[in-house]
Amino acid sequence: MRIAVIGGGGREHSLLWSLSNEKKHTLFALPGNGGTASISENVEIGDSEIDKILKFIDDNKIETVVIGPEKPLSLGLADRLMEKGVKVYGPVKEGAKIETSKVWSKMFMKKYDIPTADFEVFDDYEHAIKYVKEKNSFPTVIKVDGLAAGKGVFIVNNFEEADDALKEIMIEKKFGDAGNHVEIEEFLEGMESSYLVFVDGEKFVPMVTSKDHKNIFDGNKGPNTGGMGTFSPSPFMTPAIIEEANEIIKKAVNGFQKEGITYKGTLYAGLMLTKNGVKVLEFNARFGDPETQVIMPRLITPFSEIVDAVNDGMLEKIDVRWNDKATLCLIAASSGYPGAYQKGKIIKGLDKIKDATVFHAGTKLVEGAYYTSGGRVLGVTTVADTLEKAREIAYREMEKIVFEGIYYRKDIGVI
Repeated sequence: MRIAVIGGGGREHSLLWSLSNEKKHTLFALPGNGGTASISENVEIGDSEIDKILKFIDDNKIETVVIGPEKPLSLGLADRLMEKGVKVYGPVKEGAKIETSKVWSKMFMKKYDIPTADFEVFDDYEHAIKYVKEKNSFPTVIKVDGLAAGKGVFIVNNFEEADDALKEIMIEKKFGDAGNHVEIEEFLEGMESSYLVFVDGEKFVPMVTSKDHKNIFDGNKGPNTGGMGTFSPSPFMTPAIIEEANEIIKKAVNGFQKEGITYKGTLYAGLMLTKNGVKVLEFNARFGDPETQVIMPRLITPFSEIVDAVNDGMLEKIDVRWNDKATLCLIAASSGYPGAYQKGKIIKGLDKIKDATVFHAGTKLVEGAYYTSGGRVLGVTTVADTLEKAREIAYREMEKIVFEGIYYRKDIGVI
């Protein structure tokens, strides 16, 4: 098949890597990154340039499109492609609202009895701050309604922090229209875990479990990032908890059907394993990043077959198989991330990597040399019989990579 993957991060590189291992497709990355250039044709079209994407798909007779990031989903790319008869992996715009609108998502969960944190919704600063003052319960969580590039969630520990966050969102408009509504919710305590499934509109098939590390510093300290590392399987996802998670997914898929939404693609549940059971922190409408980097190396069934089955509503017709290995992904970031960081630093040592797969995220290839172009730069991913061995190999291989300001956590995979 002629397959295009939309996006340019580590998630998209790992999806392309999986497809390239099938050795029978012509692959395109829009826009891709330095690493994807070796396994696909990079096309300089941004993932939000919908009309340009559609023209490229037409002009190049692309048969299948896998949509990586949430932004093109929110812009209705899947809908537009389906109208053209192109096979699509990724939900329609209405389904993507499970991620793109925090308010819609919480109302959906409430309507279909999906366990989540208690919440209230506000559309002006005065009512929101009055609620915080009257409730006087900390820590509490304040979320921007719309897409905010992973930076729209504030965990506040006192009234002053809550006031600062609400002013930033609703008065200073740091997040633009995404902050027109805020959702203020109960702070949940417990172990956070990721749970991803393939959905074909009616049925779902779970992926292997994974656990990511969001905070920038060791010991889960400092601000949240897009993810500083991840591993699979997650020892916290016991059979009993997986059963609870599957019930949650079942309610969500049934809810989509009742809403008249044909949801096809990945559904990602960010779970909190609390003393009162499993609760949903959030849903995402796509593969996680960097969870995908440890999930795809465990997938035995060709990913293109899953894409076809999801598109055709035929998941029950295929056997989705996984290996029983342990995988770990260690992220190398630019100094200063998730705040301001410099770009354009030359990356050395990639040619010395022997026992890991390096998924590129924020890189550019210029005249045969790799340069940094993002906050999260690389994901060093290893596969081994045990998590301890995968971790040992990942850190050994990471030491070979050098660029100015390189930073990575030293405790990824420590349980």
